[in-house]
Amino acid sequence: MSLQILQKPTQVSNAPAFSLGTKAMDTDGLVYKYVQYDTGAGPVAAVAGQVAYYYTIDGYKLNKVTSDLSDAPGEVGAGVLLSAPTDGQYCWIQIKGQKTLSIAPTAGNDYDPLTATGSTDGTLDVATNALTDVIVAYAGDISDKEIICDFPW
Repeated sequence: MSLQILQKPTQVSNAPAFSLGTKAMDTDGLVYKYVQYDTGAGPVAAVAGQVAYYYTIDGYKLNKVTSDLSDAPGEVGAGVLLSAPTDGQYCWIQIKGQKTLSIAPTAGNDYDPLTATGSTDGTLDVATNALTDVIVAYAGDISDKEIICDFPW
């Protein structure tokens, strides 16, 4: 699969500018996915640099994300928000490569596997059960809130 080169991954729009689920890469080799944001039942506002999760059971196939972990029944991290879309807006999330989060993971040490399971809205936690926790990233320098994104393609 070839990826288009993305120029403005922080763009947000009220109407889709790309097909949902489109993947793109920037000139540094970081990979992004185009999604729609939902504030969820919370409602939880989007914050650039925080983790988004797939919204409801169909979130992955619909390319819909939220920062409201209670609306992510599978607790599957989708990616890191690059902007702060409002409810229903379209945006890019980062799914592969190094990223600094705006809030630290709930716990962990450098190079620990990270999951949404056990975390709080907008962040990740250390995976404690390799059989049931969906690992979506690895801690980089955890004291600097750095992760290595490995979210579902």
